[in-house]
Amino acid sequence: MRGATLAGTLALLPLAAACTSGEGDAAEKSRTSRPVVTAAPEAGVVAPAKVEVIAGLIGCRPRIRVDAEELRQGVCHTEDADRVITTFPEEKYKLAWLDAASGFGGRHLVGSRWVVSAKPEVLEAYREKLGGEIQQLRGFGPTPSR
Repeated sequence: MRGATLAGTLALLPLAAACTSGEGDAAEKSRTSRPVVTAAPEAGVVAPAKVEVIAGLIGCRPRIRVDAEELRQGVCHTEDADRVITTFPEEKYKLAWLDAASGFGGRHLVGSRWVVSAKPEVLEAYREKLGGEIQQLRGFGPTPSR
């Protein structure tokens, strides 16, 4: 009899757990899944932002060249520089993009769910406007000797 009671209790345990409110789990997920917010010091806005918003902050008008579920990418072309602005709906897509882009190397301004690619000499000025962090991606192959 005791074995049957124990077996019945164990069988109902997953059902009871499935019926709980899960408030603790939801609260924990919301704390850990929130993206890191990067303030744009000069503009007073908070990223993540749309391609068009970031472009406006750095003084260009983008031509959208990719509009997919995983990312949006716009290109700004001016006489002095080309800029590529990429935004992501989730941080995991940005990390995957950075991983793939690391094969090409270069410096990029990286924020919360966005990346700006431009000449290294303009990235610091953009960082002052947008926030974020300048990251050097390694690249493949030989590196120039210094």
